Amino acid sequence: MNNEIILVDIFDRETGYTDKEDAHKKGLLHRAFSVFVINGGRMLIQKRNRNKYHSGGLWTNACCSHPRKGETLEQAVERRMREELGFSSEAKELFSFVYRHEFADGLVEYEFDHVFLTDYDGEYELNTEEAEEAKWIGFEELAEDLRVEPQKYTVWFQIAAPKVLAYANSLGTD
Repeated sequence: MNNEIILVDIFDRETGYTDKEDAHKKGLLHRAFSVFVINGGRMLIQKRNRNKYHSGGLWTNACCSHPRKGETLEQAVERRMREELGFSSEAKELFSFVYRHEFADGLVEYEFDHVFLTDYDGEYELNTEEAEEAKWIGFEELAEDLRVEPQKYTVWFQIAAPKVLAYANSLGTD
């Protein structure tokens, strides 16, 4: 199986490929995605497994990863939703953004992150290698928690969640 991820420029044009570890050790800009799952005024969030190579034990969106060499974003989203949550649901891309964060252990997260949204109300089966737990949380409760205790959440979630919440609220889903 090909595990190389896609390096990009700031316009999301492919510039090459490397393995995930190398990208994070060297701080290379690469393509990523974050999937947000909502239903009825709630969002499904997960607490990353404490043994993850970065951001372990922090709350974040339902699913995130990197497309592999030769894989479209849509294919990668479908694959990772099944691997992390045990289901797939048609997801729509809302927006994208670039962020860079240096962790205390020297790893660097430098990503062109594509944010996807899906409305799903079925069962999920959490992959415990990826996440310790998951829960549904109301939009208002999440917004307040992000304001009061942002350190409980991943860096990318703090950036993307307010935009996703604003969009979801504009749909009148709560």
